Amino acid sequence: METTHTILIQDAARMDKIPSDSIDLIVTSPPYPMIEMWDGLFTGQDKAVDMALKNGEGQKAFELMHRMLDPVWDEAFRVLKKGGFACINIGDAVRTIQSNFAIYSNHTRILWHLLQIGFTALPAIIWRKQTNAPNKFMGSGMLPAGAYVTLEHEYILVLRKGGKREFTKASEKHHRRQSAIFWEERNFYFSDIWFDIKGSRQELHDKELRKRSAAFPFELAYRLINMYSVKNDTVLDPFMGTGTTMAAAITAARNSIGCEIETGFLDPIMEIKNNIIRLAGEITENRLNAHLSFIAERTAAGKPIKHRNRTYGFPVMTLQEEELIINELTDVTQTTKKSLRAVYSELPQPNFCQNEVPLPSPAAGPVSEPEIKKKTNKKTDLQMKLF
Repeated sequence: METTHTILIQDAARMDKIPSDSIDLIVTSPPYPMIEMWDGLFTGQDKAVDMALKNGEGQKAFELMHRMLDPVWDEAFRVLKKGGFACINIGDAVRTIQSNFAIYSNHTRILWHLLQIGFTALPAIIWRKQTNAPNKFMGSGMLPAGAYVTLEHEYILVLRKGGKREFTKASEKHHRRQSAIFWEERNFYFSDIWFDIKGSRQELHDKELRKRSAAFPFELAYRLINMYSVKNDTVLDPFMGTGTTMAAAITAARNSIGCEIETGFLDPIMEIKNNIIRLAGEITENRLNAHLSFIAERTAAGKPIKHRNRTYGFPVMTLQEEELIINELTDVTQTTKKSLRAVYSELPQPNFCQNEVPLPSPAAGPVSEPEIKKKTNKKTDLQMKLF
């Protein structure tokens, strides 16, 4: 099994190199309008933004910034297949302009445009970002009528182009079954509030590039890719930045395409090949170990487990998990200056195969599970740095 990963150094407002109806999933995070660190990006393209900010016209500047993003969403709709999903991580902004403090609702403005061009809105996710900030208030502090709540969350807008995706070919159905997630993961992932994913700061050598990166954590992109696509799908990130979406796609055995206007990001993106095999291996082990721990706890509690995964041989909760396999990433090579090729094993990881372990019998009550627990003693960090 192989996947390809391509970077396009260009403005995402015109993705003419990407055919219409060719992308299965979009995962991205754009520059946030009205966040000061990205002012230069917007004012560099339209001097009217700079003039509006200097004149204290916050709402005018806000709208002008979003008009620069609108063409990207138009292109996203064009290239996305019918039934494909778009997941957009965006935060609102709070800002004081000429003594006037206000919130600028980026997620509302983007959602409005996406609906205008034909997307169907699905339930969004609130990403509650963990923070170590000692002060939880803004404004007048302890005095009433002048304080403001702090923003400690962002949104992941989830949208679909057209109706429900259809899987008609035998190969499509096969990839879908192999791409299943564990029952316990499904219950955790498909919640509308995510508390467990920390914010991420990309460790780039160039401080100016770091300021222009709207990077989100690897775990966020990896989770969304597993939720809304299947193996061999193509994932697009119109604002590639340091390549987090591409790294997650490689790990999840999906193809990827990324657009990035900053040429200085190309080398950091290509450096992903140097450590992604190790990191993908740790991610895979984390998922499999977590599943075995779940099975061990459920078995000890005497709760029913009625199915067995055909690939690994361990118990699973549902029929839909019986063909699940997390393909091991075995090789990543750079094929051109702007592209990578990834290779995966078709076989399960031997140390997680448990065909010798019998399915527990609920009627027999709690049973010992030494063969399961011995696989779960390795601890790895879920929040790993890719760069």
